[in-house]
Amino acid sequence: MTLILLNKPFDVLCQFTDDSTGPKRLTLADFVDVPGVYPAGRLDRDSEGLLLLTDDGRLQARIADPKFKMAKTYLAQVEGDADEAALAQLRRGVRLKDGMTLPAQAERIDDPALWPRDPPVRFRKTVPDCWLKLTIREGRNRQVRRMTAAVGLPTLRLVRWAVGEWSVEGLAPGEWREA
Repeated sequence: MTLILLNKPFDVLCQFTDDSTGPKRLTLADFVDVPGVYPAGRLDRDSEGLLLLTDDGRLQARIADPKFKMAKTYLAQVEGDADEAALAQLRRGVRLKDGMTLPAQAERIDDPALWPRDPPVRFRKTVPDCWLKLTIREGRNRQVRRMTAAVGLPTLRLVRWAVGEWSVEGLAPGEWREA
């Protein structure tokens, strides 16, 4: 069994091929040259951080399938000043168009020591921002972004920091290691 921890950079497709007819976009194949591994779950092109790749179908299902409720921890830079009321909403669960989310662990954190993003997040002097640490146990499409927007805190940058026991700590964007 192979399990790879990849720090997926911003603007990289979470697949090994680019099927578009437009300009070539970066894919996982530009970073990982290990035959037979596939992503366990997805990470949007505009999100960065931990992506697990494996050749074990059972492990892939346990990581990706929402019925197993594996914890996924994200660091989210949000527009606005997160107050206790917004955090309490996230902790209770948020109503989205596709229903209520499960409660999240949510806390405001100091700016994390992360790698620079290329391109950088747009900075606006007149609009405050802050960082949240969110742990969810389901994996709806763009869920963290939709949850923060629903409580009035649109996400500017989203980094998946951990999935279960695995973390991206110590990996630069584009780097990977076997677990």
